[in-house]
Amino acid sequence: MAETTPDEDLLLEVLNSTPVVDGRVRDMYADADQARARLAALGGRGTAEELGAVLSARRALQAVVRGQEPATALAPLLAGVTRVPVVTGEGVRWSLEAPPGRELAVRAVLTWAHLAEHNPGRLRPCANDECLLFLIDHSKAGTARWCSMAVCGNRMKARRHHERSRAQDR
Repeated sequence: MAETTPDEDLLLEVLNSTPVVDGRVRDMYADADQARARLAALGGRGTAEELGAVLSARRALQAVVRGQEPATALAPLLAGVTRVPVVTGEGVRWSLEAPPGRELAVRAVLTWAHLAEHNPGRLRPCANDECLLFLIDHSKAGTARWCSMAVCGNRMKARRHHERSRAQDR
């Protein structure tokens, strides 16, 4: 499988910004100053407007990827967005034109759309019901189930082993 692209990193940053830490959901964007700094580190402007757009994209994308909403829930995020061809000496490339402050949110949605079209089913929620994170499965077999093998994968395997051991003891 191909290496992770920067926009896949952006998409996962947006989707995974509400992890469960010590049994509680933590919003990585709850502190507006820290959130804007995180967005600026991703190539954004770090404005309040951008943060609002990313929060809207996060809500919609999480619901769509979990199957709680249809893809049409993403339509408002793409209003006023166009791709314009730019011809250079090397060929044609496409330039994204989005309303100010919405570029990161739009890139996240377009990355979701690209994955849904070219790698269907590879973007999915972690199989651990207690985890709210998402993963992009780059494995050849397409069978990755957990956001992290070291964390959720280990927990789930240990839980299944414990349940099998208890069932055999009965």
